[in-house]
Order: sequence, then structure tokens, then C-alpha cells
Amino acid sequence: MRPQAEAMRAVLAEPGIQVVPGCGDGLAARLVEEAGFRIGFASGSSISAMRLAWPDVDQLTYPDMLDAAQQMVAAAPKVCWLADGDTGYGNAISVQKTIRGYARAGAAAVLIEDKAWPRPLGKNNAKLVVERDEARLRCRAAVAAAREEGILLLARTDARTSRGFDEALARLKDFVEEGADLFFLDSPATEQEMRAAVEACRGKPAIAVTNPAGKHFKPADDVLAGIGIKLVIYPQEILASTVLAVRAALAGLRSGQRAPMASAAELATALRTADYLALDEKLAGKA
Repeated sequence: MRPQAEAMRAVLAEPGIQVVPGCGDGLAARLVEEAGFRIGFASGSSISAMRLAWPDVDQLTYPDMLDAAQQMVAAAPKVCWLADGDTGYGNAISVQKTIRGYARAGAAAVLIEDKAWPRPLGKNNAKLVVERDEARLRCRAAVAAAREEGILLLARTDARTSRGFDEALARLKDFVEEGADLFFLDSPATEQEMRAAVEACRGKPAIAVTNPAGKHFKPADDVLAGIGIKLVIYPQEILASTVLAVRAALAGLRSGQRAPMASAAELATALRTADYLALDEKLAGKA
């Protein structure tokens, strides 16, 4: 197993719950590492927002997502990165290509989900999924590639909202049988549904996602820990804070009343200016 995957597995083996921020670019990744987080999520919704100013509606390609993940790994190599592999961008062969690319980019784990791709239009952005047999095949292909590449696989089902809880739970159990490492049942409606999902994982790590716009069951972190959740992802916390801060900065420029901002020293720390200058001196033969 690759070192970054081993490191993530070790974190997952520790007691308690891990809070995981979602990132959309290298600077956010750098600040996640600076803040001391051990796991980060290369979030599709945040990457789409930062690159396109669009919601996460399948407009980014695999090369777009891979490039963003590579930037995050390079900016914050001490963080164990969970990459958003979406649906794998095609058939089972495409799924394996996606897994291999992220592994070689330095990801510790990759998420693969059972949503339909490309996204059907005219459905009010509903989370429509492929048939159960195809979802299981997708997971099986992803597990095989993850094993060969030495990283972890997070298997996700989005069937809850379109096909009901029983179907979503059945798919989660399929993914457990196929040998995935982590599991996510999207949009549980109640605590009972979340507890049933955790139980279905048979002792393997279950995750939750807390998104301010979501209408699903999303209690506080301590409640999630009591239910048995090992990771809670906040995919848009940094993104939402960025929008607020940038709007405040722009409004301050227009009004002449500057909003609070990082000092020159704080900005230099975030950008690792000292590291760059030290490398510059070394390569110039002056160090």
C-alpha cells in the first residue's frame, strides 16, 4: 500500500471522529495543512465553483479534476487526500483509469459513486443513479484498481433520494461485499437510517457529509461520532467563507472602507515565500 494510504488508514484506526474540510484549489489545501488537518477532500463542488463559478453539475472533466487534485497534493503533501472520482467518467474501464490517475497523483483514497453519467437534463438536478447491477460492477472495478495501485476506495451511493432508503442500503451492502474500504450513504433522512448504514458497513469506516444547503439528517459532530461515523466532510466550508470574504473585500474597495485582511507577513506564510526564497538561494549556489 502506498505511504499516503497507509497514513490515512492509521488515522481511521484512531478513536473518535475526523473532521475533513473540502478544498477547491492549492491555496485552500495549503491552509488546510497549516491548520493541522490530517485528511482533506478534493471536493468536486468546490473545484467546480473555483474553476467555473458553477455548481457541481458534471461540467468538469476527469483531466480538470485530476489537475486540481495534483495541485492540492503538491501544496499540502502532509495531508492525506481523498479525491473526488465522481462516477469514474464512463464505463468500468474508465473507472479504473480514474483510480489509477488519482493514485499516481498522490491521493490516499478515491471516491466513486453510483450516479448516472452524463447527468440527465430536465430532472431539476435530481440525483439519478445507474441500475444496481451496474453500480456493483462499477464498485468491483474500482476496488480492483485501488488494490493494484495501493490506495483506499470510498464507495458512495446516491440512491436514497431517487429510489428510497431500502435500495440505497442494499447498494451499500453490495459495496461492502465487493471489498471497498470506506462507505457513504448520501442524504440519510433520519438518525435511524444513518445508524442502519453504519451497521451495514460491518465495522469498516462510514462517513457523513455536512453541507449547509443539504436537507438531509446532519447533526453535530459529537452526535455523528456517537452514531459511529468516522469521517465527517465539510465540502463547502472553505468555499462559502471565501465568497463572503471576497465580497467584503470588494465592497470595501468600492466604498473606501477596507475589510479586514491578512497582513503581508500572514500572506507570505500562506504562500510559503520563505521556502521559495530558500530554494532560490540553494539552486543559485548561494546557500
